[in-house]
This record gives sequence, structure tokens and C-alpha cells, in this order.
Amino acid sequence: MTKIVSRNNIMLIKQKRALILSDFDGTICKTDIGNAVLSEFTRKSWDELDREYIKGAIGSRAAYEKIAPLIAGNREKMKDFVLARGKLARGFSPFYKLCGKKNLDLKIVSDGLDFYIRSILEKHGFPDIEFFSNVLEYGNDDSPAIKFPGMNALCGRCGTCKNSVLHSFRLMYEQIIYIGDGHSDICASRSADVVFAKGVLLKKYREENIPCIPFDDFSTINQYLRKNY
Repeated sequence: MTKIVSRNNIMLIKQKRALILSDFDGTICKTDIGNAVLSEFTRKSWDELDREYIKGAIGSRAAYEKIAPLIAGNREKMKDFVLARGKLARGFSPFYKLCGKKNLDLKIVSDGLDFYIRSILEKHGFPDIEFFSNVLEYGNDDSPAIKFPGMNALCGRCGTCKNSVLHSFRLMYEQIIYIGDGHSDICASRSADVVFAKGVLLKKYREENIPCIPFDDFSTINQYLRKNY
């Protein structure tokens, strides 16, 4: 735990060494399972919304609000779909154990949906990992809705503001390590001390000549943690 010590009647926070924040879809989970779920269980195509999101013309929160009424699957069918396809990235299990050994805290930040993150983590034996995400809910008439408990009201583009999550822990840790691959990771990762990037995130960092560590799976990250912590 973060320790609070007193010096000359001034309360000081003794920081823990490092927090690791990791994206889920395409990072901890080998594939973008959220995209797969929505593609499988919506009544009509939302490709145009996806193109607008990729171009930056629309944020994920607005996109989700338009997609939610199109969701046709019930909870059990979607959960079965997720569990059949939700495979973890190579090296994640050793990574999780290494975090414990090195006393590094791990949390997941996702602009995806809570039900599939929880289902996949429980299936693979990691139910204790704290995660921040959007929430899929069903009303009394079984109509789906997506809620955004982690939205940043001052911006509102993303369903889950990963940058707000990062800054909520900033003073508690000496370092924050960020692991990600997508559009929703760009903003938050800029505030981290060490960034592991692939996919869209890596492309963005290279375009702007910002230092980061490229990775394909968690084996690269494990090597870094063994060497530096």
C-alpha cells in the first residue's frame, strides 16, 4: 500500500515504485474481442461508424451510443462467444506472475465492455485484476445500453478516459508504465513514463518521433521488467 509518513507535521506520501496500465483488446487479449462481439451481435452493419471513429470524426462514446440499440444478442450467447474466442497474448501469464514478484501493480484500462473483460479474465484465472471499462447493461425490457462510468466530462470523446485513470494514480507511484496498441491509448500513453506500443499506437509514436518500446507480445515486456526492476 502507499504509505503516508509525517515529517515536521506535514503529511507526505511515500510512493510505490511502479504501476502498469495495460489496454485489453489486441493487447492482453490477442484479438480485438470487442469488435468481434459487436460485429457478431448487431442487427446491421456499423462499418460507417467505425470509419468515422478511425478518422477521428467521432469519439468512441458517441459511436457506442449509436451502436447500443443495434445489439441483438443476449448475455449468455455473447458470453459463450467471448469465451470461445478470448485467448490471451503470449507471455501474459509469466508477466502477471512477474508483476507480483517485482511488487508492481497492474490495472487494465479499456474502452471496451466490462462483461467480456471479466469473463475472459475469470476463465484464465485472473479475476483479481482491477479494470476500468465501459459497462453493458440491459433494461427491464432486455434493451441494451452502454454506460460510461469512466468518461471525462470535460472532453467526452472516449467512453473510458484512460488519461483520467492514469492521472488518478499519478501521485501514488514513482513511475507509470503504459502498454497499448490503439487509438484510445494515444492520449493516456503520452502521460506515462515508459510506453510499450504496437499497432496504431506504435505508428503514431513513430510519426511524431516519440520514444517508446515496440512489442509484439508480453515476452518483450517481461524482459524489460526483469532487467529494470
